[in-house]
Amino acid sequence: MTGIHALHLLVGIAALTVIGGRAVDGAYSRVYHSPVRVVSLYWHFVDIVWIFLFAVIYLPGRSL
Repeated sequence: MTGIHALHLLVGIAALTVIGGRAVDGAYSRVYHSPVRVVSLYWHFVDIVWIFLFAVIYLPGRSL
């Protein structure tokens, strides 16, 4: 599961790099910003999934 998450993380980093490069070139405005929104939703989805995976994989069996 962590390998699949790492793959999605790499995809997200690549997408953020592309979006960042295009943003520097002025490709987005108040009217046209859909790609930024889509990539940010993807990135936050990967983040939320990791929180649940961490809780399921690494936290069971730990107690104080």
